[in-house]
Amino acid sequence: MRKTFIYRLYPTKQQQRLLDAQLEECRWLYNHLLSQRRDAWEQRQESIRLYDQQATLPALKATHPALAAVHSQVLQNVAVRLDLAFQAFFRRVRTGVTPGYPRFRGRGRYDSITFPQVPVGCRLDAEEKRIRVANVGQVRILLHRPIEGAPKTATVTRSSTGKWYVCFSCECVEPAPLPTTGRQVGIDVGLKTFATLSDGQKIASPRFFHREEHALAMAQRRLSKEERGTPERVRRRKIVARSMSAPAGDGAISPTSIAVALSIRLL
Repeated sequence: MRKTFIYRLYPTKQQQRLLDAQLEECRWLYNHLLSQRRDAWEQRQESIRLYDQQATLPALKATHPALAAVHSQVLQNVAVRLDLAFQAFFRRVRTGVTPGYPRFRGRGRYDSITFPQVPVGCRLDAEEKRIRVANVGQVRILLHRPIEGAPKTATVTRSSTGKWYVCFSCECVEPAPLPTTGRQVGIDVGLKTFATLSDGQKIASPRFFHREEHALAMAQRRLSKEERGTPERVRRRKIVARSMSAPAGDGAISPTSIAVALSIRLL
């Protein structure tokens, strides 16, 4: 069974620049490989396979030296992502759904890199609370919970607000069922009250969005007044993104939090 663990990263300014540079090189490679496939079909009616494109990566490094700053397996994963996009495109064509041809990625539109064989290229040091990223160095990580199982892949992600995260996909053992209590309860989820139990208990709705709605509306109005392409609009867009994220300390309503809350009430 696979289980994903997400942790916050705190890179230094120099490490952020290195990570941003790697994302930019991956974006360039994605667009280059997409252009290859498009031109091959339009000009010669030829289809290029995934492994054909991965075989051209060493030659690309010679002509585009900046790719050497990115781990080789990360570059191979870029080709895998493009191949998955084409697989989804052809699947929609076969099923009769309106197909969307894979798009070129604009600046700032490529936000993650994946290391498919951890610890190659990305190694976690739980004792030092650091992860070693290839060509970046040791990055501080917030281990708010212990990692379970053996990490198989790692994805370093940049959020829309400029925060950095790492996602470890781990191979875990099958979870053991909790002991039965012999008690049962019915749950009715509603709008006015978040949940009502069959024994009469009510769980109030936290109304996270309602509390932040005014601040979000104000941020969106200020964003709409800024001219497109200006640094001020970029700054305002980040403020809107932060307003739309879950407030610090509140968190978001997830199935896990609901299950934990109900299980506590049933104990």
